[in-house]
Amino acid sequence: MIQLLFVVLFMEGVVAFLLLVKIGPLRELVMKCLDQVKIGKGPATVKTIAGTMSVILASSVMSIFKIQNKGAKLGTMSPMDQVLWRTHLLEASLMGFTIFLGLLIDRMHHYVGKLINIRSKVGTSKEEVEKLENENQQLKEKEEKSSKELAVLQMQLSKLANEINDLKDESHEKDKKIEIEEAHVVALQKQSAELLLEYDHLLEQNQYLQMQLLSK
Repeated sequence: MIQLLFVVLFMEGVVAFLLLVKIGPLRELVMKCLDQVKIGKGPATVKTIAGTMSVILASSVMSIFKIQNKGAKLGTMSPMDQVLWRTHLLEASLMGFTIFLGLLIDRMHHYVGKLINIRSKVGTSKEEVEKLENENQQLKEKEEKSSKELAVLQMQLSKLANEINDLKDESHEKDKKIEIEEAHVVALQKQSAELLLEYDHLLEQNQYLQMQLLSK
């Protein structure tokens, strides 16, 4: 029994050490083994073993107290009682350390699993951050390109606006010239009408004079 407890205690110490210190792929192997133990009937088996060991531990502790009480009543312990006391004490100590290491390994397995999940999430978050940074860089490049194109378009619009203003000025000048020409044409038409009236008047006077000459 004691030799078996030493072997179990040694194995638990190795498992706890491998969970604490990462040595190549050994930690992942231990984690997978513990995951398999916690699947299916594994938890029930572990609880049964732990319960049995707890009962044996309680029995050993009670035997220790009985031997101590017997020795206290007799004033001394016989060599046989001393051997039994030491044996029970060693068994109780080994079982206590075994149960403690089992609980410690269970908690270590739980928290190491959480740590691995967090690290994987952090790795995924880093990849997402890098992806967002790349997208942000691309957006900045597109924004710079768009700003350059916008500046070119603004220059072209400014140039077109200047040309439109020049064309408006030219059109305004032409409109003024057309108004002046129209006024000149109107004046000429008016002058022509006056000349026609004067011409008609002269024709009438000429006819009148001719009639007077013919009558004489």
